[in-house]
Amino acid sequence: MPDTKTDRSDAATNALLDFSGLPRFADFSPAQVAPAVDRLIAEARSALGHVIADDTPLTWEAFVEPLDDATERLGRAWGMVGHLNGVADTPELREAYNANLPKITEFWTELGQNQALFEKYKRYAASPQFATLPAPRKRIVENALRDFRLGGAELVSPARERFAELQQRQAALAQKFSENVLDATNAYAKIVTDEAQLDGLPDDAREAAREAARRAGIEGWKFTLQFPSYFPVMQYGHDRALREEMYRAYTTRASKGAVAPEGDRAVALDNEPIIDELLALRAEEAKLLGYRNFGEVSLVPKMAESPDEVKKFLRELAARARPFAKNDLDALREFAARDLSLPDLKSWDLAWASEKLKEERYAFSDREVKQYFQLPRVLDGLFRLVERMFSVRIAPDDAPTWHPDVRFFRIERDGALVGQFYTDLYARESKRPGAWMDDARSRRRRGASLQTPVAYLTCNFQPPVGTRPALLTHDDVTTLFHEFGHGLHHLLTRIDELGVSGISGVEWDAVELPSQFMENFCWEWEIVESMSAHVDTGESIPKKLFERMLAAKNFQSGMTTLRQIEFALFDMRLHSEYEPGGAQTVQQLLDEVREEVAVVAPPAWNRFQNSFSHIFAGGYSAGYYSYKWAEVLSADAYAAFEDAMHEPDPVAGVARTGRRFLEEILAVGGSRPAIDSFRSFRGRDPEIDALLRHNGMVEARAPESSHARSSSSP
Repeated sequence: MPDTKTDRSDAATNALLDFSGLPRFADFSPAQVAPAVDRLIAEARSALGHVIADDTPLTWEAFVEPLDDATERLGRAWGMVGHLNGVADTPELREAYNANLPKITEFWTELGQNQALFEKYKRYAASPQFATLPAPRKRIVENALRDFRLGGAELVSPARERFAELQQRQAALAQKFSENVLDATNAYAKIVTDEAQLDGLPDDAREAAREAARRAGIEGWKFTLQFPSYFPVMQYGHDRALREEMYRAYTTRASKGAVAPEGDRAVALDNEPIIDELLALRAEEAKLLGYRNFGEVSLVPKMAESPDEVKKFLRELAARARPFAKNDLDALREFAARDLSLPDLKSWDLAWASEKLKEERYAFSDREVKQYFQLPRVLDGLFRLVERMFSVRIAPDDAPTWHPDVRFFRIERDGALVGQFYTDLYARESKRPGAWMDDARSRRRRGASLQTPVAYLTCNFQPPVGTRPALLTHDDVTTLFHEFGHGLHHLLTRIDELGVSGISGVEWDAVELPSQFMENFCWEWEIVESMSAHVDTGESIPKKLFERMLAAKNFQSGMTTLRQIEFALFDMRLHSEYEPGGAQTVQQLLDEVREEVAVVAPPAWNRFQNSFSHIFAGGYSAGYYSYKWAEVLSADAYAAFEDAMHEPDPVAGVARTGRRFLEEILAVGGSRPAIDSFRSFRGRDPEIDALLRHNGMVEARAPESSHARSSSSP
């Protein structure tokens, strides 16, 4: 095992080798990556040799913990590198990441295939000691045996070597897919010099575009494909030609012909061949493991039993949503033809026309609502809610960060540290799109020493403009609550074992439960009122405006639901039915899915799949259905809070329900099956009714006049 003096010496010069506290972002450089990775892999291999030795006792302390120690250090160091690669991309860091990714992939593949370790785990599971283990440790051993089988431990040469090659290549392709999306997003810029083209755009969107142009040394307004720049044009811009141009650029990112400058040459960014190769490799991996398709492989550690079960669930939900979606689209088309002079509604008109219809029907606009949601105030309201529900305290904290916009906080209970988290909330060119939570460190107890968890919470909101604070749309507020729900799952765990602490070991199709659960609070008046303050007057959002928002909550919920089902069904069919190299192309399969479930068909040149990072670079392959699956769980779980709000003492009822949610869902992490956690909280199996009710799809409604203004959900 490594000498501790050497450890301290190396940690002083290499931030990636210091595990004494928080990540040392201020001391990090890409040059540290290779030495740290080499050192930590060597240590992990040494630990592996120690635990599989014949004379190593078959106990938790001698057999499991030493390898956990070594692999945790490697995971934390590489996690820091991966995090920075996602939020602070530079050519030097990208080069270091890509150079070391094969080493990391090779090590984890070797570990997953180590026959001696696998056999020892099987002996441990069959030993008398196993029966005496606490439930979380039993769960870890059971998960390890499952993961060995999925990792190819039962394969024999030459299948073992081929499996390892597949893992290496898939990791490289996923990284390249992500890079292409980021580079294609950054390669486009639309410079507007005629102010008339900006008609309809909110002032903050104009000012952000003006500032972007100034930073680039350009006259006029600069728009990009970063979502906070792109979407206001689609939602508010009156200039149809501008909307079409930006829509085409956005929906053809990383497709054929997409390039980015690199020095004196142009680099192709087409993700289509990457998709084709990834699908072929995943199909081959499934066959090597003895499964019919990759969908079956993906579902082994999830709640769902089979691809057919998932597809049945999605199709049944689509059937329930389709009448509502058709009514949504009919009303939009009628309104666009009559009031907007758009008899031929195109994809680049949908967001703009929908915003106009929502304004006409409910007498408010998203831009009006946005003035009430200042990011600092929203964060404070979110924190106060969490404090009341889970009896904790959230306060600012100090730590080195990777960007001046990043903030750091601590969570305490009764004066004791529970966890800490970073927030990185603004869009920038060096940051991949989207919103996510990731773990920097997990909770773990070793003897009397407790390691508390640390999380990264990342979003891509529009940065502050001038001296005004950043303003959030209500959708942005919901996104923030969503990601914080993931953070709570990681940070409020009470499990002390790494493998099932926080989000670790939680089935992928249940991990969205806490995040989607938290979104519901964005529609509670007391919460919204407490976190709102008009950017100019400081006044809270008016109750009447909130009531109009609430009435519009399920505006076009049918179309929105079908869109998510379209993505999820495409993903599952792609990984369970599609034959790489066969007669049908990926695009043709997507078109077939749209023909089955969608009510809106995009243009033939739309290449949505080429930037579908969730399934090609983000871990959701054959798992995108998880959002809808977990939405059933979260809606049903939140219904318990709705019941508590109607008790004679709603404050006590909500507090009691919050404690149960903490104890039965958040605190237990992955230490037991997610369905058992849900049953312990709810007292029964999940039901779909709450989801349909929350989405306003309890019963089919007749198409209504687009002139009707309603105080209830349409």
